[in-house]
Amino acid sequence: MPLLNKTLPAAREATARGLLRPRTALTVFFALDGFVFAGWVVRIPAIKEQTGASVSALGLALLGVSAGAVLTMTLTGRLCARYGSHRVTAACGVLLPLSVALPPLTHSALALGLVLLVFGAAYGGINVAMNSAAVDLVRALGRPVMPSFHAAFSLGGMAGAGLGSLVAGELTPTRHLSALAVAGLLITALAAPSLRPCGSPGPPPAGARSRSATAGERTSTAPVPRGGLPSDRSRSTPKDRSVRGVVLVLGLVALCTAYGEGALADWSALHLEQDLGARPGVAAAGFSCFALAMTLGRLSGRALLERFGPTRTVVGGGALASAGMFLGALAPSTAAVFAGFAVTGLGLASIFPVAVERAGALAGPGGVATASTLGYGGMLLGPPAIGFMAGWFSLPVALTSVGALAALAAVIAAAAAGTAPAETG
Repeated sequence: MPLLNKTLPAAREATARGLLRPRTALTVFFALDGFVFAGWVVRIPAIKEQTGASVSALGLALLGVSAGAVLTMTLTGRLCARYGSHRVTAACGVLLPLSVALPPLTHSALALGLVLLVFGAAYGGINVAMNSAAVDLVRALGRPVMPSFHAAFSLGGMAGAGLGSLVAGELTPTRHLSALAVAGLLITALAAPSLRPCGSPGPPPAGARSRSATAGERTSTAPVPRGGLPSDRSRSTPKDRSVRGVVLVLGLVALCTAYGEGALADWSALHLEQDLGARPGVAAAGFSCFALAMTLGRLSGRALLERFGPTRTVVGGGALASAGMFLGALAPSTAAVFAGFAVTGLGLASIFPVAVERAGALAGPGGVATASTLGYGGMLLGPPAIGFMAGWFSLPVALTSVGALAALAAVIAAAAAGTAPAETG
């Protein structure tokens, strides 16, 4: 037995070393996705002025991102199954930078909406492909590294928003986003060769499996306390209706929180500039503040999960994000709005990764795909929804919907915990 205990960690370390290059490359693609998307969103105020669109018309144009992404998400899974998620990720890594250069070339809300269909298609495709590749890699590693990929996305968003705030007063949107496209293509060219399929490791020997069961050894997902959100030990067949129902609930939690991330990405700069009179550079830094807080929250997410478990992490995060967003939407000063955005980022940070991971633990890759699609759907539907509500009421009032949905996610998670199968052992 002592020899077996030494052999299993050694095998895991060897597997980790062998997968270091594809893991690094996949991390780069997550960061690239956030970097490109943030580069686009910080230029929305300038492109709104360029096209002469009203707030409602801009919200309708932004719906093009959502429509393009949703259409692509329904097809990307099949492409990944046929060609491999690593190949689809690399292909979308080319399309995304090319498409981000298109919005500054438009001069009407209609033209903007049409090119955003293309941008949304590339964005939706790369997100589904990357998450599919990440699921394979997590299974191959046997370690809960999914939050690290989402932290890379947030870090990329922070860098893209920070760079955008620096160049907002110096470069036109056309020059800025064209340079972003060139940088994205170069990064894809460097990282794509290191992507490769990651097969799951074979099952451990019978003795090792028995010993792991008696010792209560965890699987690749984070530890879950009794009565917490579903875990690997409560895994059922994907055909089980109750399992599908819980996966949909987890997807709804992801949707409620990703809605806030998408809304802040597209509307935070305009809120600061239009409602509080902030300069373009300061307004663009608002999303950077949110992205920085979310990055720090995701980097510490594993420690929070180990200390409090997924249910308390999600419930507490939702409550914190709700309070922060009401402050960010309704505060009368720029400093208070920045503080509200930061608190919102900390609260939302771990909820989406936890929901996706729990769905995968319950129903495998199919569960991950369902929760991810619902989550990214919320991220992409949030901006146009905010636009429509801003036209009916005002932008600050519309932004309070982010806080309301974050609170709803906390309530759903608390209610779902009571019906989740308890862990044994």
